[in-house]
Amino acid sequence: MLERVRTVGDHTSTERVFYISSLPADAERIARAVRSHWEVENRLHWCLDVQFNEDQSRVRSGYAANNLAIVRHIVMNLLRLNTTRKASIKSKRMLAATVDEFRAELLGIMT
Repeated sequence: MLERVRTVGDHTSTERVFYISSLPADAERIARAVRSHWEVENRLHWCLDVQFNEDQSRVRSGYAANNLAIVRHIVMNLLRLNTTRKASIKSKRMLAATVDEFRAELLGIMT
């Protein structure tokens, strides 16, 4: 069992979650495993859903859904790796869609 306490302003909420694991009963090790799981959830899945609206995708036929997921992952990684501009992923996506030079820079194409 893991207990999370969150305080926002005057309101404090407590949540208890239960995990089944083969890890030994070591609180520090289990906490590390839980945090690493949520890091993936927050850095990858949340970004794909919020920035790329992936949950709303209605692509279902053949391998199209899988292929588009791979393309989204590649795009997200290219945007994150680019450090020439300090901007959000959403802003970088819009910039790449509208500015040919930035898109070429993301793709590593020399012009």
